[in-house]
Formats: sequence, C-alpha cells, structure tokens
Amino acid sequence: MDTYYLMQVINGLSVGMIYALIAIGFTLIFGVLNVVNFAHGEMYTLGAFAGLVCINAFGSPLAIVILVALAGGAIAGIGLERIAFKPFRRFQDEASLKSRAMREATLLSSLAVSIIIKELIQHFFGAEMQTIPGQYLLNNPIPVGPLSLSSGQFLILGSSILMLGGLQYVLYHTRTGLSIRAISNNPLGAKYVGLSVDKTIIATFAVGSMLGGAAGIMVGLYYGAIFPSMGFAPSIKAFVAMVMGGLSSIPGAVICALILGVCEALATNYLTQGWSDMVAYSFLIITLIFFPQGIFGARRERV
Repeated sequence: MDTYYLMQVINGLSVGMIYALIAIGFTLIFGVLNVVNFAHGEMYTLGAFAGLVCINAFGSPLAIVILVALAGGAIAGIGLERIAFKPFRRFQDEASLKSRAMREATLLSSLAVSIIIKELIQHFFGAEMQTIPGQYLLNNPIPVGPLSLSSGQFLILGSSILMLGGLQYVLYHTRTGLSIRAISNNPLGAKYVGLSVDKTIIATFAVGSMLGGAAGIMVGLYYGAIFPSMGFAPSIKAFVAMVMGGLSSIPGAVICALILGVCEALATNYLTQGWSDMVAYSFLIITLIFFPQGIFGARRERV
C-alpha cells in the first residue's frame, strides 16, 4: 500500500476509535433504557473541559489529567441520569417501559439538558476555543519505518484498546456487567429476580460517560484546543455507528465506528473536508434502507 494511503488509514483508525468510545456510551444506554441519550456528546465536552481545568489549575501530569477526565465524565453521567432520565422511571410496569410517549419525553429531556450544559460551558469558559498548554500537546512525530506517526495517535489507539478491553472484562466478568446485560435483555425479568435496576442504570451512565470524557480530553490534547460545541459532530458520527452496528451491539458499534473513521479519512483524498462529513450520513441512509436492523443486528442474548 502507498505510504500516503497507509497514513490515511492510520489517521482514520485513530478518529474511528474516538467515535467508538462515544458510540459505546450510546449503545450501553440504549440497551438498558431503550432510548437515545442526546446529551451524550456533552459528556465528551465536559471530560475535555475537566482535563483543561486540571491542567490550568494544578499542572498535573498527563496520566492524572486523563483520570480527571474519566472521573468528570462519570460524575456528569450520573448527574445527567438523575436529572434527565430518573424522573421518567417512576412507573416500572411493562406498559410504561414500552410507552412511545415515555421514550419521546426522555429523548426531549436529554436534548434540553444538552442545551443547558452547552450554555453553561459557554457562560463560564466563553464561546471561543480554549487552547491546551504546549507542553501537554501530543503531536510529537514518531518515525515508524517509512511512516511518521504522532504521540497522540499512539495515545488514542493504545488507551482506546485498553478501555475497550476493560469494558469487555466488566461486562462479562463482573456482577455489574452481568446486571447491565440482563437488564438490556429483559428489564422486568431482571427486576423480578432481584437485580437493582436503578443502581445498574446509574453504573451504565457512569461507564458510558467515562469513555466519552476520556475521548474528549484525548482529542483536545491531540488537536490543541477545545470548545463548548466540540461534542456535536463526533456524537453524530458515533450515533451513526451505533445505528449501523445494530443499536445494542457493542462490537458492532466499534467495528462500524472504525469503518466510518477510515472511510472519512480516505474520502478527504477526493472531497473537501466539509464534504467528507457526508460519508457518515451516506452510510446511515444505506443502513436504514438495506439493513434496518443494523449490519450487526441480531436477537438479544439470553443472560
């Protein structure tokens, strides 16, 4: 493969990993609540700003900055669940859980919280871009044979793989993960056998928002700037990846996010940067027409 195209593929995989971390949060929350969290992009933004505050206030090492972004995402996710989703779970009967009106109300609630969070960030930090101090930037070139990669790409790829591996361990080797999978499969059945649905939903929001927050700070460290609306475009791409993957399939969402990232990177060879964003929307239309259950959509597992 030509060196230039190989570099574009690697760039696409880095971007795709960011989409994947955000898409996992969408997928986890949709799995347990059967609703789309339209405020999930703001968890990405809040993680980035939490890391920036840690840098400016304390000058903390890079590892601490990422941990703070993870913690900030988790706290923001729990707060989001308490404000935007908890009030609509007062009724736990089957009719309420399957109510279309309830899902639409929750969707609008998350959208309203998303707008409020964005406005609050603009109020406290301003609408302009916030720059990351130069010593924290992850754009040092690292030669790998004929390729010239950056330290940020290694951080994004390596950290994403570690987080995805940790998530798989949590889902398949811990009681919390078993509860998440059980409630995703059958909320009422899980409640009747004694699982705490409320605590599991809180844990789901915390885990999904942690991944989003980590993605936000890594992108900020790589590109050198963050801003209040930075979560909009990546969250749209992540949502497309979730739909392509089958809504509740984590491996499907990850694979589709990587496909989106690589296709977008390669599309810049033939389209301008703005038009390359059409790749995700084209994939969404094709998926809805030819794969209405998602490319990796399948029946839910029995837990």
